[in-house]
Amino acid sequence: MSKAFNTPQQVIYICTGSKCKKKGGKELSKFFRSHLKDTGLKGNIEIIKTDCTDRCKLAPNVTLQPENTWFHQVSEQMAHQILQQHILGKGRNNSEAIPNENPSDPED
Repeated sequence: MSKAFNTPQQVIYICTGSKCKKKGGKELSKFFRSHLKDTGLKGNIEIIKTDCTDRCKLAPNVTLQPENTWFHQVSEQMAHQILQQHILGKGRNNSEAIPNENPSDPED
């Protein structure tokens, strides 16, 4: 008998294509996994490492779904802000936004 499939409330996609990986994509994945485990949200929020998202000039890239919110050039400090504002809900309705979310599609 297999385990029941639980649909996550939110998904964090982290690009781990070659340029994103070189600029910290793999470490971002570890950061989010660790913090979600520490906050008890591991079963509610899923982390998915993706291949290239074709936004290499803006590496590393993180996307939150179902909000369809994109972040680029994500540092660990910015990942912490994303966690606080968008995952844990602290400041979600605040006018204080993370500066580089939802970039326009750059030509690669």
